[in-house]
Amino acid sequence: MTIKKALVWFVLLTCVAISGNGANAQQPAPTPRIDLVPVPASVKFNPERLTVDASFKVATRGHSDDRLKAAIARFMKRLEGRTVLTLEPGLAVDDQMTQLIVHCDGPGRNVPSVAENESYRIDITRRQAILKAPTVVGAIRGLETLLQLLNADRNGYYLPGVLIEDQPRFPWRGLMIDVARHFQTMETLKRNLDAMAAVKLNVFHWHLTEDQGFRVESKKYPKLHQLGSDGNYFTHEQVKEIIAYARDRGIRVVPEFDIPGHSTSWLVGYPELGSAPGPYTIERRPGIFEPALDPTREEVYKFLDGFLSEMAALFPDEYLHIGGDENEGKQWDRNPAIQAYMKEKGIKDNHALQAYFNTRLLKILQKNGKKMIGWDEILQPELPKDIVIHSWRGTAALAEAARKGYDGILSNGYYIDLIQPASHHYASDPLPADSTLTPAEAKHVLGGEATMWAEWVTPETIDSRIWPRTAAIAERLWSPRTVTDVNDMYRRLAIISLQLEELGLLHKKNQDMMLRRLVRHDDTGPLKTLVSVVEPVKEYRRYQMRPQTMLSPLTGVIDAALPDAEGARRFTWMVKEFLADAPRYQLYRSELIEMLSEWQESGAALGPMIDHSPALKEIKPLTKGLSELGDVGLEAISYLKLGQPPTREWREATTLKLDEAAKPYAALEFMVVPAVKQLVQAATEIGQPRPTSVSSTP
Repeated sequence: MTIKKALVWFVLLTCVAISGNGANAQQPAPTPRIDLVPVPASVKFNPERLTVDASFKVATRGHSDDRLKAAIARFMKRLEGRTVLTLEPGLAVDDQMTQLIVHCDGPGRNVPSVAENESYRIDITRRQAILKAPTVVGAIRGLETLLQLLNADRNGYYLPGVLIEDQPRFPWRGLMIDVARHFQTMETLKRNLDAMAAVKLNVFHWHLTEDQGFRVESKKYPKLHQLGSDGNYFTHEQVKEIIAYARDRGIRVVPEFDIPGHSTSWLVGYPELGSAPGPYTIERRPGIFEPALDPTREEVYKFLDGFLSEMAALFPDEYLHIGGDENEGKQWDRNPAIQAYMKEKGIKDNHALQAYFNTRLLKILQKNGKKMIGWDEILQPELPKDIVIHSWRGTAALAEAARKGYDGILSNGYYIDLIQPASHHYASDPLPADSTLTPAEAKHVLGGEATMWAEWVTPETIDSRIWPRTAAIAERLWSPRTVTDVNDMYRRLAIISLQLEELGLLHKKNQDMMLRRLVRHDDTGPLKTLVSVVEPVKEYRRYQMRPQTMLSPLTGVIDAALPDAEGARRFTWMVKEFLADAPRYQLYRSELIEMLSEWQESGAALGPMIDHSPALKEIKPLTKGLSELGDVGLEAISYLKLGQPPTREWREATTLKLDEAAKPYAALEFMVVPAVKQLVQAATEIGQPRPTSVSSTP
């Protein structure tokens, strides 16, 4: 079995829940598995089924408005796409023959709010499905669940009999997209808003300013976007379009204007706001930089009053994010006027000076009817309790803020730009099981946000860095704390990943395109084999290993490689099952042999490809590693089959090969080395008691 066939086989297994739960028209459907993301609060299946055919119609009861009608129209369009059925447009007359009734009690909040009621109830029998919700947003959430419930068998499409009662665990479930370091298009934002709605996320945190770019039009201070954006920014009309698009999907839009640090792009057009003389230029590198606004000058607050008043009128959400992170204060330290001001006012250090700045800023926001949200650094005792602390430091810092009476949201553990696996994010909980917060204190923990920092993403690659892993974060923020099965999460993640493609997401399809471009022809097989078992290096190691700027093309193998490489996860899982089958060593042996053989062949085949494509030269060391991993794995399995331990010379040579394969090259690293090491270790211990193998997920 080639690796491609193995992956297809795996996907087929994960899709059994879609295509294998059926029954014929005369028999009730068997109880299906829960294939929903996120898992609802309560699911009770019954043996009935509701047929979905060309006669399928939707009617409304109670409240109905344009937003609800638009949501139903989108639901029907996607239902058509999945079933290839031609469905009659529009709403049906509310009678007993209508297959789906959407009963909405009222419109909910006019402006999306953290206090929105998003609960819903679905009751499906063989006669009818009834979706009941107190608000339009609740109905929108229920419609997404209905789409995920769609099933099929030889008799056609159907919705399984079920009673679902659902509501979110946390009211703040967000995705932050940084459009400042690398600009993201309207199309990119819209398709990701669609995906957010599909997994019930409800806050789009729009990171609009950075050292590398100022991305929103200011009519009051036009040099901000004219000189600080390279011409890539969102007009007021485009901002309003995104806000309306998000509202239609029950999503709030919270803008962020990062100050006083991360402010180089502000100072390109208005250097007089800075703590050091200009001129300033847009920053092209990643990292933390010195420029910061001068918090001691009244002209700065007058400017911010004008700008934030303009933005407060543009963005309707009750919260406005001021950033406030990573200001090292180096310009403040070197500015004699700032130091004199601090001495005069009794401001003891830069931390206190930023607290003073935030207090002044808060008054501007309050005047405009906004509540302040900022990163951990803004927390100061003198700030009122209605601010929100956005924690990148972790659950301990979040809990401490909650004890002091401050609302907070968690992003530590949800930094999806760091290329951690979905299992890592899934284990991060704003309120972990061992939390010592009282029930009253715990209410201050509003939820969390996945953060897509954009140093290394473009519209071509950003979807693959957000999805499908963010769906696992969405589940952690919506579902009960007891939903923690990692294996089942990955099973359902494979299903939702396919469903997200219908929304126009490029997280799956763009990889093949990028590989074809690198290879310069259609035969990408060997390169695809390699990228199926490697991942970009984690954390911030890419900065050091592969220096690039914001102007560099992000089209290399590292950009085509995906987080949570499916081939590597599959191989690791098969090794675990194979070793658990001792002493027979039969389970998955043939699949492992075929996969390892393909590594051997692909490593050799990549040589000529690299010779014809200079862009691939940086991965040449990985081709040797791929072949040697195949060699070592096959030899280890051979020893296990024979029941004979390897020689000391083989063990020593193998250790050197595995140590070399574990080294990253081109900021890529093999994710299968630990599993191959397990095979070698098992071979080495033939005839000895075997230790328990390391657990893994498929």
